[in-house]
Amino acid sequence: MEIVGVNGVNWSGGIAEWVENDTAFISVAFSWKLPEAYQRAAWYKAQGLKVRAGGPGTYANKHYLEGIAELEGQVDAITHHNPNATIASRGCPVGCSFCIVPVMEGKNFTLIPDFTPRPILCDNNISALPVEYQQYIIEKYNKAEIRIDDINSGFEPQTFDHDCYHRWKPINSGAWRFAYDETKEEADVYKVTQMLKDEPAGLKRVYVLIGNEPFEACYRRILQVIEWGCEPHVQPMLALNTLVKKPIIRYGWTEQKLRDLTRWSNRWNWRTIKFEDYNRSGKP
Repeated sequence: MEIVGVNGVNWSGGIAEWVENDTAFISVAFSWKLPEAYQRAAWYKAQGLKVRAGGPGTYANKHYLEGIAELEGQVDAITHHNPNATIASRGCPVGCSFCIVPVMEGKNFTLIPDFTPRPILCDNNISALPVEYQQYIIEKYNKAEIRIDDINSGFEPQTFDHDCYHRWKPINSGAWRFAYDETKEEADVYKVTQMLKDEPAGLKRVYVLIGNEPFEACYRRILQVIEWGCEPHVQPMLALNTLVKKPIIRYGWTEQKLRDLTRWSNRWNWRTIKFEDYNRSGKP
């Protein structure tokens, strides 16, 4: 499966692979792609190649590819997932329990000043970076005469302010992305929506995590995002080491209800019908 990105350039769909000399490299973005990665590694081994593997998907299941691939060392794989993508820093100071980044990259930023500007910027937490480094990134893009089509992981509501907005607005031609993961973030998220109130709704994409709180709380967050003039993008919570792309079920949820709420939201059905009137079959 390929995921079409900006300017028609495709994402790898979760696994990137390439060969250099006598070594095959496999980068796994999602843990549920590990069974597929194992089969790819076995195929390369059968061709007589060495195999190295890494990426977020391998980090929470470090033993899954043992014996068939080397897992040590650092390799920059992002352009193999999408040739239009780049990253100027790693790490995130927030430390969300449902995110692999602080576990894998740490809660302190590692800056990458020699990054290559490309249209998709994949840093984990742009607005929490030191202001001087944010300005450095922007100046580097300006010098290269490249605009940003997608700040992929978005901004952090706690650290996003008017200065940050005006700093990035001249260079950001894509959506303003941020997250509303828990009810306790309401005030910070609302603050951001008011700063962005003059932006088109379609350019304000809010990631809404569901399944981590009872239905009423998650549904309320989705409705607030809509009420505040933004568009929600719903994501059910998954275990960091899951080998099957199925959400965690708790707080009285069912897998079907998680799926229905996700589809109702991400297919923009909220524009025309309430969730209680949603018919997953599409039939009258």
